[in-house]
Amino acid sequence: MGKVIAVLNQKGGVGKTTSTINIAAGLAKKGRSVLVVDLDPQANATSGFGIDKNALQSSIYSVLSGSVQLSQILVATNIDNIHVAPATTELAAAEQELVAVANRESVLKQTITSVPYDYILIDCPPSLGLLSINALVAADSVLIPVQTEFFALEGLGLLMQTVQRVQAGLNPSLKLEGVLMTMVDTRNVLSGQVIDEVKKHFGDYVFKTYIPRNVRLAESPSFGKTIFEHDKWSKGAKAYKQVVKEIESR
Repeated sequence: MGKVIAVLNQKGGVGKTTSTINIAAGLAKKGRSVLVVDLDPQANATSGFGIDKNALQSSIYSVLSGSVQLSQILVATNIDNIHVAPATTELAAAEQELVAVANRESVLKQTITSVPYDYILIDCPPSLGLLSINALVAADSVLIPVQTEFFALEGLGLLMQTVQRVQAGLNPSLKLEGVLMTMVDTRNVLSGQVIDEVKKHFGDYVFKTYIPRNVRLAESPSFGKTIFEHDKWSKGAKAYKQVVKEIESR
């Protein structure tokens, strides 16, 4: 098994799923085999790859509930080297059902150890519940997308406390992959101020590459495509290509 990265921020709308999808696509373009695990009941990573979640016979929920093996639910995408462990809205029930399961924080880890990929990216839900804890326990590192807005740092303290609790007990080897600034508008003074503030807290863990506010990037999921398929010459595509280089260099 290769490197497992949990993409997590309990705030919604920060570019978490967009980052998961496009980092996966960027890695695949470099010849890496990638599995995307959609752990969000909204299933946006699933539909973002053009997969019809209403037509699925089974999903990551089926795996967490123990009814099927992970290898049985994997769906190939239009991009070579990428498979998806898809989600449906029934995944919301897993949060409650896992409470009664022995070693409930490690269920996901036990399922993904059997699949051979260079990278496994876990798109986490916008919460710090049991699904996100499962992702952190299964992961080698956590990547935190942060939108450059006024309340960007709100909640990050709680997120880092959660990461530290997992490090202290359930997954001592968990590392911080980095903080990725998203929806950056370089013409906006606020964007610069937020980036400076995040750098004060996270230092070199902040990715050198910023993801710009980009129309082509925002609209690509509605076509079920990654930015590289939708507009490979866009600013968004160029940015995610650089992010992938940073991840590989780390």
